[in-house]
Order: sequence, then structure tokens, then C-alpha cells
Amino acid sequence: MFQYFLTLCTTARYFILQPSEKCGPLNVTKITEHGKRVRKNWMSSWTVLKGSTLLFAKGQGGGTSWFGGGQSKPEFTVDLRGGSVDWAPKEKSSKKHVLELKIRQGMELLLWSEDDGVVNEWFKALQDSISAHAWESDEAIEEDMPESPSAEKHDKEKEQRQSKKDKAMKPSASVEPTDNKKTRHKLKKFLTRRPTLQAVRDRGYIKDQVFGCSLSSLCQQENTTVPTFVKTCIDHVENNGLNIDGLYRVSGNLAVIQKLRFAINHDEKVNLSDTKWEDIHVTTGALKMFFRELPEPLFTYALFNDFVSAIKIQDHKQRVQAIKELVRQLPRPNHDTMQGLFKHLRKVIDHSEENRMTTQGVAIVFGPTLLRPETETLNMAFNMVYQNQIVELILLEYENIFGR
Repeated sequence: MFQYFLTLCTTARYFILQPSEKCGPLNVTKITEHGKRVRKNWMSSWTVLKGSTLLFAKGQGGGTSWFGGGQSKPEFTVDLRGGSVDWAPKEKSSKKHVLELKIRQGMELLLWSEDDGVVNEWFKALQDSISAHAWESDEAIEEDMPESPSAEKHDKEKEQRQSKKDKAMKPSASVEPTDNKKTRHKLKKFLTRRPTLQAVRDRGYIKDQVFGCSLSSLCQQENTTVPTFVKTCIDHVENNGLNIDGLYRVSGNLAVIQKLRFAINHDEKVNLSDTKWEDIHVTTGALKMFFRELPEPLFTYALFNDFVSAIKIQDHKQRVQAIKELVRQLPRPNHDTMQGLFKHLRKVIDHSEENRMTTQGVAIVFGPTLLRPETETLNMAFNMVYQNQIVELILLEYENIFGR
């Protein structure tokens, strides 16, 4: 039996019933949009696959309609041509059986369902759709992607050889020259397939921005385990602002912080001692913004519940040991960045008589910034208490957890 979806005709104001290839409820979230990392925000969506187009509408749809909850249009749509689908790695999501869908326009999506059978069916359907429209993707990708030098040279050589053949041979009367040209053009596009946006990024032609980039990708790009921007901010604060009242608690000028963020993202040479950045609260605000905009927090999603369970342990020595073991399990960039940040925050606390930032005050500021669950729940207030307690314990037991 065919499933159907309704296409809204805005000009004639009536509905056309057409067959769809697959539809059903899925949980979806964007993790990258226009090549920029975005914070995960899972939503329940009525999802429809039609040809090379995937449509998402909020809520549960009907049996023959993609309209969720009475909506007249989808929440958003994506073009699968030139895309790819695979199982999402653990660093992208701690959930099991999550699909990672990469679209050539610089968008990456995660698709998930509690029913493993449903996810497997969607995986096969998306693979089939992408493969079936691979020929169409060549022309579509060409609009978005620059042609590689080798492909461009190959095109010119083929055109020159074809031009010589055309001069030597006259076209047959039974074959129209226009159709011949179109066939050659499509064949040439197929043979010199353009790379996807992800492939160009992987080769290093396109660099991820500093803000909103995953910690592992940024450290790999800079060939370090602690981001350069983090070290620069820490050095500047320790050299110029440890005695400033309300350090990290007082908010800096947001407009100036955004200007600094823009300059860092565009690889401009920034000297934090310059007059335009002289307010120390601009530097501390930018550093907090960097950690807030990480796609995955410094304390990873996978270990969030383990950290919360550890902080609930009654015996103090066992509690410290449990936290220490969890810190050791963090990826190297997360561990080293955490160690550098907490070492710096200990120095801030050492000057608490001047800056009035106690251990508890620093923990309140950085708790929600460094820890958060992957999915927001009704226990947000309880989570915030645990987040602050975890940060406070690590600050108090820094030498024991990280070693001297």
C-alpha cells in the first residue's frame, strides 16, 4: 500500500496527493548549519522521504500526511543529493543507533528513534535515495564546491581532445548535435565528480572556526591539546587582572566581546593588551563564551551522569577518587584543557581577598558552563546544584585529582 504526503499549492490553494517513499516519526537535531557548529536541540519530527528530498515537521503526523499537529508546511527540508549517511560516532551522541546525515550545503543532522528497527529502515531508505540520485548530485555539487586543480586540468585536456575529434568527424544526420553535447557534458561531470564539502574540510582547505568548533577538532587543527585561545586568555588574565573585583562574575560589554569573537574566528591577529580589549571582563566573558559554545561541553555528555553519581557518594575519599577516575577517562584535549583552566581558577581564588571570588563563587559561575546534560530535563535545578558541587570539589582537590 502506498503512503502519501500532501504538497501544499500556495497559488491555487488546494492539495495534491502524491506517493511518498517513506514517512514516520523520528527525533532530529542539527549539529552543523552552513558549516558552523550549533548546539544540539532534539525535537520530535514527522519525517517524510520523497525522492531526494527529506522533510521534517514538528509533532506526530497522520497516516497520509507529513503535516505534524495541523501544520501547513514542514519545519525544514533538506536535499539529499551529494550527501552521505552513516552511524554517528560516540563523540557526536551518547545515544545508541543514531544516524549522522551530512548534506552538501554544510549541514549535519542526527536522526534517532527508540525503536532500533525503525532506525535501520531509515538508514537503508536514506542510503538508497542518496545512491539513486548520485548522478543528479554532480551538477548540484558543482554549484557549491570549487573545482579541484587536477579536475580542471582534466576537463581542459578532454575538451581539447574532443574538439579535435569534432573537427575530424561530422555529426551524423540521425543524431542531433544538441543531444550529443548534453550527453558528453553529463558524462564529463560524472567522470570528474566534485568533492563534498566535508571532503574539502577534511583535506584542510576549509578551517573550522574557533568558537563553536569541537574541542578535539580545534586541537587537532592547532596540533595541541589546549586551544591557543584558551591559553592566551588565561595568560592575559593572570598577568593583568587577578586583583580585579568580580573577576569572571561581572559581565563584560557584549558588543565588544562579539567583536573579539569575530576577530578570533576570522584568524585575525589579536593582542588582548590593545586598548579596545583593555577591559579584563571582555577577556573573561569571551573565555566563558568559548566554553558555552562548545558543541559538547568540557565534561562530556557521555560522562555527565557518572559525574553526578560520583558527587553523591557520602564518603569524601571515595567521592574524590571517583571524580579522579572519571577525569582520567576524558579525551586528552578535554583533560588537558580542564587541567589548565582549573589551575588558572585556583590562582583566581588565591586572590579572593582582592577580587572577592571564592571557591564557591567560581563554581557557581563555571558549573553550568562546563557541565550540562545532552537532553534538558525537569531536573534542571537539581542538575545545577550537582554541576556546581562537581566544579567546587575539583577546585578544592586539584592537586589530588591532577597530581602536582
